[in-house]
Amino acid sequence: MLSTENQEKLLPTLKKYFGYDQFRTQQQEIIESVLLKNDNLVIMPTGGGKSICFQLPALLFDGLTLVISPLIALMKDQVDGLNANGIAADFYNSSQETHEQNSIFDKVVNKEIKLLYVAPESLQLLQNILTEEHVSCIAIDEAHCISSWGHDFRPSYQQLGFLKKTLPNTPIIALTATADKATRRDILDQLNIPNAKRFLASFDRKNIELEVRPANDRVLQILKFVRKKPNEAGIIYCLSRKSTEDLASKLKQNGINATAYHAGLNFLERTKTQEDFIYDKTQVVCATIAFGMGIDKSNVRWVIHYNMPKNIEGYYQEIGRSGRDGMKATAILFHSYSDVIQLRKFMSGAANEEVQAAKLERMKQFSEATTCRRKILLSYFGELMAKNCGNCDVCKNPPQFFNGTVIAQKALSVIARLKEEEATGTVIDVLRGAHNATILDKGYDKLKSHGVGKEISWRDWQQYIIQLINQGFCEIAFHKNNALRLTNFSKKVLFENEIVYLTKPVEVKEKEVVEKAIKEPKVKKDTLFERLRKLRHQIALDENIPAYLVFSDATLKEMERARPMCEADLLEISGVGQRKLEVYGDDFIAEIVSFVGSKVKKERKNDTNLVTYELYKEGLSIDEIAKKRNLKSTTIFSHLAKLYTDGKNVDIHSFVSNEEVEKIRKAQEELENPPALKPYFDLFEGQIEYFKIRLALAMIEKEG
Repeated sequence: MLSTENQEKLLPTLKKYFGYDQFRTQQQEIIESVLLKNDNLVIMPTGGGKSICFQLPALLFDGLTLVISPLIALMKDQVDGLNANGIAADFYNSSQETHEQNSIFDKVVNKEIKLLYVAPESLQLLQNILTEEHVSCIAIDEAHCISSWGHDFRPSYQQLGFLKKTLPNTPIIALTATADKATRRDILDQLNIPNAKRFLASFDRKNIELEVRPANDRVLQILKFVRKKPNEAGIIYCLSRKSTEDLASKLKQNGINATAYHAGLNFLERTKTQEDFIYDKTQVVCATIAFGMGIDKSNVRWVIHYNMPKNIEGYYQEIGRSGRDGMKATAILFHSYSDVIQLRKFMSGAANEEVQAAKLERMKQFSEATTCRRKILLSYFGELMAKNCGNCDVCKNPPQFFNGTVIAQKALSVIARLKEEEATGTVIDVLRGAHNATILDKGYDKLKSHGVGKEISWRDWQQYIIQLINQGFCEIAFHKNNALRLTNFSKKVLFENEIVYLTKPVEVKEKEVVEKAIKEPKVKKDTLFERLRKLRHQIALDENIPAYLVFSDATLKEMERARPMCEADLLEISGVGQRKLEVYGDDFIAEIVSFVGSKVKKERKNDTNLVTYELYKEGLSIDEIAKKRNLKSTTIFSHLAKLYTDGKNVDIHSFVSNEEVEKIRKAQEELENPPALKPYFDLFEGQIEYFKIRLALAMIEKEG
């Protein structure tokens, strides 16, 4: 059991150094396990708070926490973030001068630093301090790199098994955002920590909207998307070096601050590109997949895949680089068959070609899915979700479903009778009643279920099984020759009459994209968030640190909502710790006070709105207010819309329903945010009144 002293230190330490009042799901349990010197395997999505799981214990341990990270170029970003929070940390690599390395050794011996970041290749240079006298904990970040089953295998990680043998009493915590069942087992085996406590957090990143689009006119679609988000940083992932450069060039020609990043650039060029993005000097980076790993930039608002990723693990990790602050983010994937063909060529002849090909096929199936995309992602990592997410393109534009329970029962019963040992092709052959060599040699033609689905074509069975996999009713065991296996959901279908909904198989055709003129984005209004964002940017320039290390977008949004005007109130904001209060508090409080003062002046000039507001607060109806003020009811609704936008307590939902708001939100995107109300009115053929449109747009504007 954790000591009372350490138990009492957890929350104060969290607030002081990281600015949070409470732990996220599982964080405290993991931290307590680390402090009890257990070995731990932590699977937690990007942005889920993995780093705190070893950074906070490091502050309470007597000695050093050694952090093994795959990319030297990204360690400075990690260390800068810790130093900004008042935590003594450094990094060590072979490119440093001898005197720099010796200085780090001295700091470790004298216990002047709490965390030291190092690449696995440099561990051999740390023999002098790799003792239990100096090292209290070892954190292995991006631990999936150790496994050939993972999506980003790195041979240098395979040497890490010696750490447990060298430091048997030192706790090891292995962390990653993307690891399926086979990869998790491999991590534990290779690190020699088979008895490690396992923590599997939810993979569900609800704040990321998922969308798949056909790849027609990709550049035009990207231009339209980015121009609507002039102050939002984003990453576009491309398959080749040439495509990163070509796309960055086209974006720059159209006035967008973009640059390319790939392995063909020299070290200085890659470092500059990365730092310009981190410091908000570049809005868009067109990159190959290496870019972004380990970057804690919290204000990346969108990720686009210009080309198809080669597996779901990579896709999931890359989209996770957006919305790390928990605020709304967007992930767009362009689906093209030519990308699939190209990726198949790339993996040809690889040692694990069969596994790679199977994972690419799952990625392709995800792109073509007619079921909730978030369900597919979660079920891939072994997490089953009963309800659809409502925040992906399929959920927002659902296809027509039919009751496919009998079809599902037939498929799942065959998988069961085959003892969960056969891949999709053999399962379909049994369902169809085939008499090929495999079926006859293994005696599958004698099974009771042989031929139970012969009335359905082979191709349609393939589509139905893909849908069952996507919905979590069965799964592929890649490490067992791609055998189909049952899940907990399977039992409900087979034994509890759970209803399964499927869609009729269709040929996937790429939709045409109608080319429209790209409109210039509207200039943003003078909001408190914009003022705080500009203040943050100036502070970041003055201190030569990334803006998000001052405060995240989420913290600025909370400041905008709560409007703290004293130190005690500012400290209540999530993300504001004691050190940041001392360093930045006065500037941000002054900006908030200034803004609130200017708004009060504007409100005094706009007394007519305030008169309406006072009558509204008295409980008068719209018609009563209009009569009392000798104004039209439409004018009163305009006042209420403005009052709501300015933060007044107006119950918009009493005048316009959620369903109507969603219709107007979609219309706003379709009409490309027209300045007048008439285009909306015409689109709805007069079915939604003008005042409702005005109120809904006020709601949408306030949500940002």
